[in-house]
Amino acid sequence: MGQNKGKPQTVSTKKGRFRREYPYYLMLIPGVAFTLVFSYLPMFGLVMAFQDFSPLKSFSGSPWVALQNFKDMLALPTFWSVVRNTLLISVSKIILRLLVPLVLALLLNEVLSVKFKRMAQTVFFLPYFLSWAVVGGILRSLFQYDGMVNGMLMSLGMERIMFLGSNTWFPIIAVISDVWKDMGYNMIIFLAAITNVDPTLHESAALDGANRWNQIWHITLPSIRPMVVMLLVLSLGSVLSAGMEQILLLYNPMVYESADIIDTLVYRLGLVNHQWSLSAAVGLMKSVISFILVVISYAIATKRFDYQVF
Repeated sequence: MGQNKGKPQTVSTKKGRFRREYPYYLMLIPGVAFTLVFSYLPMFGLVMAFQDFSPLKSFSGSPWVALQNFKDMLALPTFWSVVRNTLLISVSKIILRLLVPLVLALLLNEVLSVKFKRMAQTVFFLPYFLSWAVVGGILRSLFQYDGMVNGMLMSLGMERIMFLGSNTWFPIIAVISDVWKDMGYNMIIFLAAITNVDPTLHESAALDGANRWNQIWHITLPSIRPMVVMLLVLSLGSVLSAGMEQILLLYNPMVYESADIIDTLVYRLGLVNHQWSLSAAVGLMKSVISFILVVISYAIATKRFDYQVF
């Protein structure tokens, strides 16, 4: 009898909870619909990677070619250089996105003036809200052949440099500008982690004669090391994403040798050269590898740092 009485109560409890929370479910509908339409439905287009796709024949009429597109992908003369560029730019960004904000957070934490600290946080964080369309226009104006940077070089008696047309300078500009734009976000995370360090540890170290540098090296850094390592681990999933929007806005055929990445290769193959199937094969390869890296990184983060998304 007790069990029979308990069931209606459980059902009524669920119904009551649903009545209270149904406005929130309604608020989820636009986001869920947007995700389904623009993220999940396009996945059916991946069938192109296994077809000799023609828009006139559609998916049902295009002939199947099995893994031929993937063989053609590996046979592309620029494929491995594109993979190398992607890894070089992406790994450089991942390392500097952690190192630069960490140094800034440590330096700001030592500032005594609260007003200056708040102003510096605002200044460093503002570029994060700028789109790459805006930042790309600024960079083009600064580094073009008759831009401000070359004007300064000329005033110092130096020769002009074609920064955005140089295979040496372009990756450097891409990495540095990306770090500058996004460094404020991780800096705030590191500052929050530093504020959670027990201040009595610093006080005890100061009584033992440790200076500020020793306190940072032996107390602050070891205390926030789990946060640094966790952010590094979580960034592994984006190791094949070197920033398509940024590269696409800045690069040109002169720097394909050092600037062409997997995403821009997919863009050119599909939308410019109309090689739909080959483009889909390259994109699918990148997506599969990225998915595996994301799963591995989150598994490591969950096991080592008890990090869970849900």
